[in-house]
Amino acid sequence: MQPANVTQILQAINEGQKFRTEELLPLVYDELKKLAQQKMRLEAAEHTLQPTALVHEAFVRLVTQGNSQAWDHRGHFYMAAAEAMRRILIESARRKSSLKRGGHFKRISLDEAENASDDQSDSELVALSEALDRFEAVDPEAAQIVKLRYFTGLTIDEVAAMLKVSPRTAKRHWAYARAWLQRELTNTTS
Repeated sequence: MQPANVTQILQAINEGQKFRTEELLPLVYDELKKLAQQKMRLEAAEHTLQPTALVHEAFVRLVTQGNSQAWDHRGHFYMAAAEAMRRILIESARRKSSLKRGGHFKRISLDEAENASDDQSDSELVALSEALDRFEAVDPEAAQIVKLRYFTGLTIDEVAAMLKVSPRTAKRHWAYARAWLQRELTNTTS
């Protein structure tokens, strides 16, 4: 991938050249698919959404929204893509876990989120997402780290580089976020 080209195309799209989105997908597709595959590895085996479909749905949401956001740089675009993927997966989980289908919230642990089990239930994903939304109001930067670590599988070093913070700062935010979310999830499910 050529980062300069991605940044130039994103700037052109921000300036109203929406036709440039056709040039963007081939440049970002491999990286988006890698993010989707990392996330899908954390999903339950019976999950029906495929990484390719997740990439395409996220891309469509990013570039065809009527009031689409401006991206400052390619890292910002990938963070927005990760958030779009998270929302798509949460919507899917909510549909599958609706009360009429017998969905129940369960206690989950964030201590080893990067090693999350493949049998993670949809209700656990929904509970985590709702807690993360509450946490975002408390500490938006730490919440962004959780989204990038948990929902896309990035390492601390990758997250630090993407957010332009030191790995030590990213680790500190990650530890705080895990503790806050664990407490929140424990209180919610008790």
